[in-house]
Amino acid sequence: MLSSVFSRFACFGFSGSREWVGSFTPLSVAAAVVPAGSRVLIGCAPGVDAFFRGAFPGAQVFAVSSGQWGVGRGAFAARSIACVRAVAAGGGLWVSFPSSACPAGLLPSSSSSRCFSGSGFGSWASLAFALGSGVSCLVFLRSLPAPAGWGLSPVPGCPGWFGCSGALGSPAVVQLSLF
Repeated sequence: MLSSVFSRFACFGFSGSREWVGSFTPLSVAAAVVPAGSRVLIGCAPGVDAFFRGAFPGAQVFAVSSGQWGVGRGAFAARSIACVRAVAAGGGLWVSFPSSACPAGLLPSSSSSRCFSGSGFGSWASLAFALGSGVSCLVFLRSLPAPAGWGLSPVPGCPGWFGCSGALGSPAVVQLSLF
């Protein structure tokens, strides 16, 4: 099922925990199903970002060290916002690998300031901003709970994977008529 989801996109953004714990198999599986010639966008952090930078040497790296997004903690948020926006502009798929549960109170929003509120959960903030901005998203949660109200559904046949309707190809529910 993952390969059929990935095959519908030509642009991918990857993000996740700075300290990935557990097996790298889900990351390897995701990297393996990216179609050849796809545009890949990644941040500059250690952990999941570093894994995908290694898997895709030609990726576009959004590096805070470039100074393009300022300095300090805010530069990391600005970098992530720019990366999500670039994936959105490319009609791409955002793929996230958080290593902890979603922080309380965080919900998808098209407002970057609502998503990046200084909680220190950049993976979740990026995913919330991507979903709120209408980007198709997949997230590997392992055994973490899917956050309520995020519109994420299990990917059939892929334990630990969840996606939004845009990623899973679910048709929109349309009410044809009241009368």
